[in-house]
Amino acid sequence: MAEKTGRETEAQGARPQKIVSSEHLADDENWELSEYEYGLIVAQNAFSRWMTRCLAAVVGHSNFGALDVLVLHNVNHRGRAKRLSDICFVLNIEDQHTVTYALKKLVAEGLVAGERRGKERFYATTDLGAETCRKYRDLREACLIDTLRSMDSDAEELRRLGRVLRGMSGLYDQAARSAASV
Repeated sequence: MAEKTGRETEAQGARPQKIVSSEHLADDENWELSEYEYGLIVAQNAFSRWMTRCLAAVVGHSNFGALDVLVLHNVNHRGRAKRLSDICFVLNIEDQHTVTYALKKLVAEGLVAGERRGKERFYATTDLGAETCRKYRDLREACLIDTLRSMDSDAEELRRLGRVLRGMSGLYDQAARSAASV
């Protein structure tokens, strides 16, 4: 007897076979979370690749990683200088040294400048950094946004997904605190 496909099984009233990417972490009660986590991994890697390649196209070289791109855009956000601790807080980064290294790379490329104010150092984009962010936005529009529009994407669905991701990040932060106390 031939095996039934997932659709045939579902049509007959039985549950479809689950496709779980991390089967060793899942059981019948929580396999959806495993699929969500796998989706995050794949999306994070694709998003990181996109950010680095987009910035490389704009600046003409690929010396930057995903964190460098995130830090550049965060520093440029609202045109206000930011402290290292504020950058880390907004990006939810615990290891400040990784952001410090990203800032050093961005300063060396002339995209960001640091200024001491009292005991703290503030970072802001230079004119070149702000222009780089504008060029990144333009390339993003051409490569990503136009395609997204052609897919008849639902703006409300994207907003809802953003809310879910932010909410899940809180869940994972709390779980990390719990795991650290075990």
